[in-house]
Amino acid sequence: SPGAGERRGDVVAYADTSRWSTWAPQIRRVHPLGPLEVGMRGVLDGPFAVRARFEVTRVDEVARRWSWRVHVGPACLTIDHAVMDGRTSVDIEGPGLLVQAYAPLARLSLSRLARVT
Repeated sequence: SPGAGERRGDVVAYADTSRWSTWAPQIRRVHPLGPLEVGMRGVLDGPFAVRARFEVTRVDEVARRWSWRVHVGPACLTIDHAVMDGRTSVDIEGPGLLVQAYAPLARLSLSRLARVT
């Protein structure tokens, strides 16, 4: 079992934005590429020419959690993700219809992330 300072595959996959499209089918591209860190801002390219702006608001490598705000047009989602020992969780706040539409994709993505080794 990895110690607090060690990284498993799931941590590396979430912590490197260049790998997000390998486990999140709704993400085609991320700008910028690189390590996930608090204050990082960028753009996600999704299917059907959807673009979303994001800002990372929290990263906790020990707890394997990260939070961010994602803006799609005028709407904003606040999303908290966690991946630990093959288990995942996601908490999404925002407009009800957008949360309902995004939640299944978020759960699918996290289940794929949990299987990355």
